[in-house]
Amino acid sequence: MLFLANENFPLESIRKLRKAGYDVVSVSEDSPGIEDKEILFRARKENRIILTFDKGYGNMIYQFKMPIPKGIVLFRFDPASPDEPYQVII
Repeated sequence: MLFLANENFPLESIRKLRKAGYDVVSVSEDSPGIEDKEILFRARKENRIILTFDKGYGNMIYQFKMPIPKGIVLFRFDPASPDEPYQVII
């Protein structure tokens, strides 16, 4: 699976996902500060699933007709540790 981790996704979880063999690019590592619409465009172009804690992507897609990525995994909890999102995915 190809993932695009939003800037709010913990780096520890990103590292563990990579170690487990997943292809994960990280906004916080390679393009910090880019706008959410650019993340949608990039995910669509690279055929990646967005990993995020940001609920705004649904509105952008349905209300503003932004590009639809392969998928979005929305985490709706405050992680107890930086690797908890990794545990949920695995």
